[in-house]
Amino acid sequence: MSEEGPTLDSFLRHLQTEVEAAREISDRIERDERLLQLESSIQEAIIFANRYNELQNQGVDPLLLVDPKVQQERPAPPATKGQSILLGSSTCTKCGALLEADLDFCPACGAKK
Repeated sequence: MSEEGPTLDSFLRHLQTEVEAAREISDRIERDERLLQLESSIQEAIIFANRYNELQNQGVDPLLLVDPKVQQERPAPPATKGQSILLGSSTCTKCGALLEADLDFCPACGAKK
């Protein structure tokens, strides 16, 4: 992410400020809708940050557009939201499945860590 403009952290702080302001909306339906929008935005920003960091840790440029038709040597880790939310988890280098910390092999393909 470029340092030329706002950062993800400043965007998250902005959203949190908006949440506080939205709690003051007197109309219950309007307040609930606005809070849902803001909370969804915060979750998406957190998922993006976690996914970005995970890709960097795997040695993949998170902002590089990749042609899906071109075969890569090592596939990128899975991009599901649930997996992006998890912190500190690692993925199998062979199949991309989530690895369990207490196992010394991949539960999906059997490859050793």
